[in-house]
Amino acid sequence: MLDIQHLRSDIDALAERLATRGFVLDKTAFQNLESERKTLQTRTQDLQASRNSLSKQVGMLKARGEDAAPVMAQVAALKSELEANELRLGELLQELDAFLAVLPNLPDESVPIGKSEADNVEVRSWGAPRAFDFAVKDHVDLGEALGELDFATAAKIAGTRFSLLRGQLARLHRALAQFMLDTHTVEHGYTEVYAPYLVNAASLHGTGQLPKFEEDLFKIMRADAEPLYLIPTAEVPVTNIVRGEILAADALPLKLVCHTPCFRSEAGSYGRDTRGMIRQHQFDKVELVQIVAPEASLAAHEELTGHAETILEMLELPYRRVTLCSGDMGFSATKTYDLEVWLPAQNAYREISSCSNFGAFQARRMQARYRNERNRTELVHTLNGSGLAVGRTLVAIMENFQHPDGSVSVPVVLRPYMGGLERIGAS
Repeated sequence: MLDIQHLRSDIDALAERLATRGFVLDKTAFQNLESERKTLQTRTQDLQASRNSLSKQVGMLKARGEDAAPVMAQVAALKSELEANELRLGELLQELDAFLAVLPNLPDESVPIGKSEADNVEVRSWGAPRAFDFAVKDHVDLGEALGELDFATAAKIAGTRFSLLRGQLARLHRALAQFMLDTHTVEHGYTEVYAPYLVNAASLHGTGQLPKFEEDLFKIMRADAEPLYLIPTAEVPVTNIVRGEILAADALPLKLVCHTPCFRSEAGSYGRDTRGMIRQHQFDKVELVQIVAPEASLAAHEELTGHAETILEMLELPYRRVTLCSGDMGFSATKTYDLEVWLPAQNAYREISSCSNFGAFQARRMQARYRNERNRTELVHTLNGSGLAVGRTLVAIMENFQHPDGSVSVPVVLRPYMGGLERIGAS
């Protein structure tokens, strides 16, 4: 959530920055709400002062044995208007909160200005795409030929955009998650977290999925309690660990890693990536979350992104890092790096991780603070990124490590997790 003081002090400049994201700020709506709020607050303060003065007069009149009824009638009239004003002020504050809740974060000054992914900027690349001397297959054809990737049965069980893994592919999927967790905890200093897969609306509001993106979520209605939502990413439960908390300065940075399934309705995908495992309703991710002091967030963003890149390099998967332009960033981010892995069957790089710095945007929504060196409370900065999306990593391994006979080599770093197995499907 943006600081309302920024809107009050320089709404034109803020509107210009939001426009680089393709967002049109309704300045008139905000100014109308603010004008009514200020008028009501001024009138309410005047009424409170008058009521206090009249109440003292009532006490003095009664002490002298004089008739206080006329003054008491004035106090009663003021009370009625005060109650009406306070009620409207409460409504106005809710309307202002609702207005702020759908404003996206401001792009960092270093973010390139653009409208779509075509305007994203490549920062660097690693590894050379493999040159194949045979016709490559995509992961669907490879997995189905192995008898270990089954979309038909998954559709029978749950519908489209689900997959069923069997045998060594299922084991490789599990091995990937374990390898990622081990690397991030042992090598990168993250603390592993096991978190709920269902969260309340307050948690989703805190990280920015609600209210704007409710259609992208799976909502679970309950007869005797508030609804719960299946998590779209472990970012939600893990970041909300600090919601409403005041942390000690020496508790920062918090570096947390969590492996969960993720659930997304893909309401806005409009038929994209309907084939295979690229875009599904259920998929696994290993998520990295950092909670840091404001002055540390830029360096933390580079560090976290580097941790995700390390996984790709250890798996020997070619990838590139791109900086998302202002018009392609997620709602809550102030700056995002996407890591895109090479998929031979598509002859293209595809996103496998988004690593974002949110500044104080999520922290303000969550009221997540720390006590700084001046012993004053200050909003923390939050960051997260996939380290990595497990299913997409499996896809990348299958396509990059395939052989002419349809078998798939197991990357060297994963072989200890696979009982020493070097190739899946070898005859």
